[in-house]
Amino acid sequence: MNPGSDPNESSTNKVNLLGMTRPQMEDFFESIGEKRFRAHQIMKWIHFFGVDDFEAMTNLGKALRTKLHEVAEIRGPKVDLEHFSKDGTRKWVVELDQGNKVETVFIPDGNRGTLCVSSQVGCALDCSFCSTGKQGFQRDLSVAEIIGQVWIAQRSFGAPENRGLRNITNIVMMGMGEPLLNFDNVIDAMELMKDDLGYGVAKKRLTLSTSGVVPKMYELYERIDVALAVSLHAPNDELRDVLVPVNKKYPLSELMKACRQYVDKFPDSRRVTMEYVLIDGVNDKFEHAEQLVELLQDVPSKINLIPFNPFPNSGYKRPNGLRIKAFQDRLMKAGFVTTIRTTRGDDIDAACGQLVGKVQDRTRRSAQWQAKVAAKGNKIPVQQVHPSGRS
Repeated sequence: MNPGSDPNESSTNKVNLLGMTRPQMEDFFESIGEKRFRAHQIMKWIHFFGVDDFEAMTNLGKALRTKLHEVAEIRGPKVDLEHFSKDGTRKWVVELDQGNKVETVFIPDGNRGTLCVSSQVGCALDCSFCSTGKQGFQRDLSVAEIIGQVWIAQRSFGAPENRGLRNITNIVMMGMGEPLLNFDNVIDAMELMKDDLGYGVAKKRLTLSTSGVVPKMYELYERIDVALAVSLHAPNDELRDVLVPVNKKYPLSELMKACRQYVDKFPDSRRVTMEYVLIDGVNDKFEHAEQLVELLQDVPSKINLIPFNPFPNSGYKRPNGLRIKAFQDRLMKAGFVTTIRTTRGDDIDAACGQLVGKVQDRTRRSAQWQAKVAAKGNKIPVQQVHPSGRS
């Protein structure tokens, strides 16, 4: 079966099985007069073996295969481009409807292989240091489009006997979009990622990253147990209002309260991963490190420092290595586990903050950004911010 461009739509009006959770798949088989256990067989064929042709499912009888051909299909997103970096990173550009495209990245690191998955076409939050936000926003991805990225990545490693299931050991909802603004679809997709009949990813190896949509964070804790990452990037409200504009609606006091609630909800040595993009002269000074220590003193957390990854006309620069190390040393002295993320895949624009895709922008943000760049002669000046956060 040839995958179509949009798992949401089908010219044949067949049901797409790719994005169904186990209960949904069981209900589907019951609805067509079959035993619920058939769902387990189909899920293994789809997610473990990467099969999209019912005829290849050899443990199904011919009558059932014929019935499935009539009413259902397995249709993943179309791969528009696939790039392999010299460091082993892989990036896929996935084509959707109306010319929209999202990007998915696989990052190998020793025995660990992390897949970064997108949840929206573009992003509505417009974080100032992220190229995705400059593309504007079009729509949410369906469950099939989200899980289809995992399906595509796993199939890229070849037959199961060649790849097993362990090429992808970790999955992070850190691609294009804010996952909590596509809440139900992201939850269903993560349930499939965790399911032993899906991708079998352990809860501590499945991470949702949010910029701080606080009400949805509380909903998340009630629906699913996964690891939590917060795109923090600033230690005070004034600076975070500039870098992560959603902070104006949900300031740091509310965000930290929601983070503490997460740790209380899942007390098994749980910590929140704080993602902090270091930008030269903006949020990387000693004063910022001191403020960060104060902010996180009662939030069990580990800190992931991410040197800024440049993209055209961002107006920001990456700090030098000494500045980055000094920032890390101050946090570690205060007792925080603090890592510096190694830049991977920057030769194929697959590093953190570089995902662009192609967005038919409904917000007009991309046009406004391009006009701003043109007005400045293709040079956006770096925003000068006082260490306290005041512009």
